[in-house]
Amino acid sequence: MNAPTLTDRAALLRNRQRATSNALFLHDQIADELHERLDEVNKSFPSVAVVTGFPDHWSQYFPHATTVADEETLELAPGSYDLVLHVMALHWANDPVGQLVQCRRALKPDGLLICSFLGGQTLHELRSALGQAEANITGGLSPRVAPMGEIRDLGALLQRAGFALPVADATPLSASYETAYHLMHDLRAMGEANALESRLRHPTKRKVIAEAARIYADTFADGDLVKATFEIITLTGWAPAENQPKPLRPGSATTRLADVLNTKETKL
Repeated sequence: MNAPTLTDRAALLRNRQRATSNALFLHDQIADELHERLDEVNKSFPSVAVVTGFPDHWSQYFPHATTVADEETLELAPGSYDLVLHVMALHWANDPVGQLVQCRRALKPDGLLICSFLGGQTLHELRSALGQAEANITGGLSPRVAPMGEIRDLGALLQRAGFALPVADATPLSASYETAYHLMHDLRAMGEANALESRLRHPTKRKVIAEAARIYADTFADGDLVKATFEIITLTGWAPAENQPKPLRPGSATTRLADVLNTKETKL
């Protein structure tokens, strides 16, 4: 049985084509974070690939990297890269595990994957306001914001994809806007407008948008502005290699945690 299609790829590509470079501040934030993470790794990465829906924008940050689109089948040669960066795309993937598996296969042994994308807390304010507004006006709900994953579930994707030493972490970012209208305009400029396969195929009623903006202002005010949350999830994993450190077997520790912390161990 085929998995249900989450994303309308044609709509996603149209949205990205309308994006403007000066609105891609989340990409800029992630690029800075990636450079900091790589500076902390005691390893060089001569061969780098970047998987992204915005190749022109990312080429300025990694000018010597091979840049490929986040298609269902990635144009990455097996065993060719020391580092693969998968950026701001996995939250739109119809098969996220498949994307990670392809990245692992593209890595040389002991090669590194860093995958950064939007997580489940992203735009929770907008999701709430739109849902309540639509229920108030039309008596129903329609898909408007992609169902982004929670960090407690996303770390397991790396293990399913065959990565060693998997790590998942989340970074919340907060932005302020004059109104919900300005936020929605910014999302379109980011190329992050609704591209769900199950979305409504006709314009949303003005009454719904106006009601959502009112609810947003009443519920998520930040002084004279309104706040919006963006959660950046980063997954890090290594392609398996013989010389990698291996986790200890459960129960093989020789020192009690209570002794290390200089405290008394108590029963639950």
